Amino acid sequence: MDPDPRFTLANERTFLTWLSTALALSAGGVAMAAVPAEVFVPWLRTTLAVVLVTLSALAAGMAYPRWRHIQRALRDQAPLPPPALAPVFGYGVAAVAVLALVLIILAA
Repeated sequence: MDPDPRFTLANERTFLTWLSTALALSAGGVAMAAVPAEVFVPWLRTTLAVVLVTLSALAAGMAYPRWRHIQRALRDQAPLPPPALAPVFGYGVAAVAVLALVLIILAA
């Protein structure tokens, strides 16, 4: 049985939001890597950039499987799967933000 089109479209918007998030994380990682060496400690700047780009790859790589699992649950009228990677993204971005804040304060 096909699910209500509104739910399918909402699922598609969520998929596209995961991709937008991946693009933003990737841009943040590239921007962090481009920060001049005298602003942040180079090894920490590189670590932050790698974490952001890794989170980007995870978001992009998991977007379609997540969409597919939700679509299947909608078709089967089954419970929706939990967002397993949400804590990884939440804590990962929070950790990067805190470390960047510390570096900004120390550089001032």
